[in-house]
Amino acid sequence: MLANAKKIVIKIGSNTISNSKGFINEHFIKNLCEEVAFLKQKGKEVVIVTSGAKISGISAINKWSRKSDMNYKQALCAIGQVRLLNSYDKYFAEYGINIGQILLTMDDFLVDDRILNIRNTLFTLIDEGVVPIINENDTVCVKELKIGDNDTLAAHTAMIWNADLLIILSDIEGLYDKNPKEYVDAKLIEVVANIDDIDVDEGIANEFGTGGIKTKLDAARICNNYEIDMILASGKEEDVLLKLYENKLACTYFKSN
Repeated sequence: MLANAKKIVIKIGSNTISNSKGFINEHFIKNLCEEVAFLKQKGKEVVIVTSGAKISGISAINKWSRKSDMNYKQALCAIGQVRLLNSYDKYFAEYGINIGQILLTMDDFLVDDRILNIRNTLFTLIDEGVVPIINENDTVCVKELKIGDNDTLAAHTAMIWNADLLIILSDIEGLYDKNPKEYVDAKLIEVVANIDDIDVDEGIANEFGTGGIKTKLDAARICNNYEIDMILASGKEEDVLLKLYENKLACTYFKSN
């Protein structure tokens, strides 16, 4: 899985990057940057798809946290995007790693010229040792332009970059045969050989997230259709990437063939 993959996309969910109070978890970002530096030392190429812009905005200017108007939500994302990238930049700099930001909308995946531009940018950044950090461009997105969730964004990114592996870090260990938040006898499905055979409870997204298990299955289907493997694992696990690299963490592995 991770040890054998060369080109890796890592998706960070809202639940993963936030703490129990709903603010950005700086310890998680610091630990993630350390682990990505380790993977790069092992010859891996890494792209990060991150949630957390709105959460970062709330952390910076909490007086807007309960505003439901779209303009306030987009303004929070504008503020938070700066704070979020600053955290990544600060911790990656400890390892001499530069980052590059890419903000996307659904339109960008529907126009051939834009897809080519995204690919060229990704390949150039990677070739120069830069870690691309991708997020949806929430400040300009209306419903018609939205990708919808970062699971789908990560899958499309893996597809156009021809990645070997997509890792989705969530607030659950992996895919269960039923919702583990409701059923104590829920069992973890460690390997999915055929995504079309899966029929499970969609799960629950809490107030900080935008997707449930359905969006992750959709991402796995996109990846598998393009012969890209996917791992769903708990981002709440300390040193999650190192444990995945050493094959010491329970997770769900979606095999592409």
